[in-house]
Amino acid sequence: RAWLAVIDGRQAGVSMGMTLRQSAELMRALGATRALNLDGGGSSALVLATASGQTRVVNRPSDNGTERAVANALAVLGTCRP
Repeated sequence: RAWLAVIDGRQAGVSMGMTLRQSAELMRALGATRALNLDGGGSSALVLATASGQTRVVNRPSDNGTERAVANALAVLGTCRP
């Protein structure tokens, strides 16, 4: 099992962000025994694909609520076999 969390940064009236310690406590509360913290900030976005293959951002990036162009990404892909 893998837990992925995207934590929005500090945005008045929207989100409070988290400290590194709070992030670690979240992972521990979810049952993670190992965790890796990647770069956060305004470039953090969680994008999900719908069953029809369309994608949508499900968090609120701290760069005015829009995605930032970045050179890399962490992608988790899965397949279902009947």
